[in-house]
Amino acid sequence: MIELEIDSIRVNLHNYQRVIVLREKDADRYLPIWIGPAEADAITLRLQDVTVERPLTHDLLSSMIDQLGGSVTSVAVIDMTDSIFYAQINIDHDGSSLELDSRPSDAIAIAVRQQVPIYVAEAVLSNHGVVMGADGDEGAEDAGDVPPAAVTPEELEKLSAFQDFISGLDLDDLGKAAQAEE
Repeated sequence: MIELEIDSIRVNLHNYQRVIVLREKDADRYLPIWIGPAEADAITLRLQDVTVERPLTHDLLSSMIDQLGGSVTSVAVIDMTDSIFYAQINIDHDGSSLELDSRPSDAIAIAVRQQVPIYVAEAVLSNHGVVMGADGDEGAEDAGDVPPAAVTPEELEKLSAFQDFISGLDLDDLGKAAQAEE
């Protein structure tokens, strides 16, 4: 498993869909995952330390895990099949390890509340991640030893929305807004 961090949450202005961009720690591989607006808001609110009057669903779930004696240890994006990402929430409870099936967006919303690592399976990142070069271009020559994934024309068509969105990202300005606020 490879540890990731949240790079950004973006909104596609053409259709207002949200995408969370995860970045491999200390590397230039990114994993974009489309998420729903409620989950994007839940993640963003927590990242920005915004408190709400009543607990959101992910706050409630996080609190329930704690109150029932569990401890979230990590979350992981474990697979992608038929353009759907799969994740799990890893919990320790009374010396037992539990792996709960989850959508990645929900797992990440729990991870930011519990302040635990986010991981991805190497195969998922290798096959569905995006490598950015020093100049911010996809697939740059410094991509390292990650072989390009073989993609069928049907898969390429399904992923075209990701390609259009990622191609439009200006990675040079990522994190500058957060740094300016500090």
